[in-house]
Amino acid sequence: MSNAASKVVDLDHLARYTGGDKAINAEVMRLFDDQATELVARLQTILDARDAKSWKEIAHTLKGAARGIGAFAMGDAAARCEPIDLSDVAGASAAIAELKSRAGDVQSFIRAYLAA
Repeated sequence: MSNAASKVVDLDHLARYTGGDKAINAEVMRLFDDQATELVARLQTILDARDAKSWKEIAHTLKGAARGIGAFAMGDAAARCEPIDLSDVAGASAAIAELKSRAGDVQSFIRAYLAA
């Protein structure tokens, strides 16, 4: 993988938990991909409902999960979502867009990793 792509998910970080085993890495990444896809998709509905508690919980879960696999840019984007006041619809919408973009990068990385 290219150097830029390798920055999307830090495989050295992930290897601390998986021992670097490709099959375990793949399973962890598949689980993350499924969870992240579902949670990121729910954020807009949560914003529309102005459900601040669920917003913070999902952003926190995404932050931890992303950082856990070494997707630090996505984790940082999720961390920036956590404190957002949902009355700032434009700010929250921009945060969702950034998170979707970072999630897309991670999902592309995962697809490439699984195909290799």
